[in-house]
Amino acid sequence: MATTVWSKGQMLFGYSSRLHRATRRFSESEDKGWFRSVFAHKLDARKDAHSNLLSKKETSSLYKIQFHNVKPECMEAYNSLEAEVQTRLHLDQDYPCEVVGSWNTWYGEQDQAVHLWRYRGGYPALTECLKKLNNDKAYFEFRKERAKMLISRRNQLLLEFSFWNEPVPRPGPNIYEMRTYFLKPGTMIEWGNHWARAIMHRQENNEAIGGFFSQIGDLYVVHHLWAYESLQSREDTRKSAWLKDGWDANVYYTVPLIRSMESRIMIPTKSSPLQ
Repeated sequence: MATTVWSKGQMLFGYSSRLHRATRRFSESEDKGWFRSVFAHKLDARKDAHSNLLSKKETSSLYKIQFHNVKPECMEAYNSLEAEVQTRLHLDQDYPCEVVGSWNTWYGEQDQAVHLWRYRGGYPALTECLKKLNNDKAYFEFRKERAKMLISRRNQLLLEFSFWNEPVPRPGPNIYEMRTYFLKPGTMIEWGNHWARAIMHRQENNEAIGGFFSQIGDLYVVHHLWAYESLQSREDTRKSAWLKDGWDANVYYTVPLIRSMESRIMIPTKSSPLQ
């Protein structure tokens, strides 16, 4: 019997052809699942700024997140002072801002307060609010008093992802987790493409509060905010996500986009709209 001798080029061509046919059969099969969804409805990063492609157009809301590291002995007094001022600004119609939530970190960086503000109307609303605060003598005194209680503070300006829930007040008691992802530069669009599909797997227990990405401050930073009844509820909810078709693909494709990440478990303050 004659033996056919294959050249390296022929073998590579044959392998490539088989791989192409197998991939084609897989993508055209009934059980298409996540494979097709990964490549469907992608945003093109070259067409527009990330802020225009990923953020909600209908609300035009700008968010500010504050991280205040408080002297341990001052935390109670700090919370009382912050609540008093937040309530006044929140209820005053002359200030185009509102408190979305205020928390103290339970697990993560200790003796830390986290505040999330919303400015409906975007940068013009933020500018208007800052001008009014600069002429507010009571607010000036508040800042002087607060400064005595702080070790350090920082903030970021954020936009919300178009495919995430908009944060709305909710009753408690709940614990909150803020998962913060520091992405590799240039990967925000890809992150958004995957999470636009993945968020559907995290809605059953009403745990999804809001998703945001930074505009000013540390860049290529994403914050996901979740609510749970307890730490055990958090554990059960996160495990159940792995039973849903497509969640594993989201993790597989988004992990390589991350430089580092952190998690905070937070307890809402008494004045927080998110309880």
